[in-house]
Amino acid sequence: MISASSTRKLASGHSMPVIGYGTYETTPEITSSVVSQALASGYNLIDTAAFYANERSCGHAITHSTTPRSQIFLTTKLAPNKMGRDAAAAAINASLHELGLEYIDLYLIHAPFGNPETRNGSWEALAQAVVEGKVRSIGVSNYGVRHLEELERFRETLPEKLRSVPISVAQYELHPWMGRGEIVKYAAEHNIVLQAFGPVVVGKKAEDSTLKAIAAKHGKTWAQVLVRWSLQKGFTPLPKSVTEERIRENVDVFDFELDGEDLERLEFPGAYELNRGHWDPVSWGFEGPGSKP
Repeated sequence: MISASSTRKLASGHSMPVIGYGTYETTPEITSSVVSQALASGYNLIDTAAFYANERSCGHAITHSTTPRSQIFLTTKLAPNKMGRDAAAAAINASLHELGLEYIDLYLIHAPFGNPETRNGSWEALAQAVVEGKVRSIGVSNYGVRHLEELERFRETLPEKLRSVPISVAQYELHPWMGRGEIVKYAAEHNIVLQAFGPVVVGKKAEDSTLKAIAAKHGKTWAQVLVRWSLQKGFTPLPKSVTEERIRENVDVFDFELDGEDLERLEFPGAYELNRGHWDPVSWGFEGPGSKP
């Protein structure tokens, strides 16, 4: 059985922990403290983004942790207003400065903002950062299959040293009510590991009768069942909490396993329930927000 220290091999050749700690909407004032708690609780993957405005606090927690830097996997992301080759290259340097780290383990394009030219230029900058040793693995977040296919076509036009840098990871909102079957299939076929943000559905399903019954069956909480579901689907869940008890609880998911019946009960074909509002870049067309597929 896997444990909190288990890893998955990425297409880049590097290894990524099977579970991570998310920091979306965590204020800079408390980020260092809660990330330190997460690291002490057994998380070895920390997920941040330039857009979150807490990279510096994440970096502070990492550099002051008793966990060696080599055992910590840090993900950050390109801000929406930094799309394009030159802007993205500068943004990577800015993130390294904010984090106070010598390298970034995983750098993602946060969402398919802009247009084909700026998205492709951004990817070229990310690939160049890998070649230069600033970043170890790269990927995307919130990309629809059409955006992934666009990126694959562009990669084929790059010089060999950049073309050989793979799409290692893609990050999405993923949970039983947002299964994204088309993307899961595409990722499996292209050796892309999926990270799952919002795996506990921001608490919206805490009173779901099916979820509560499965939790009672295993002597676990509803949130632990959802994190475990994500793991067993082959995703890398990124649960987020700023409460010490829940930080520990969300990583305490390696001493039980959902059986076939549990997994079947947590299948909701056709469900499309977003955690917050209607923001889903996966559905955008090639010209960014508001454009049609």
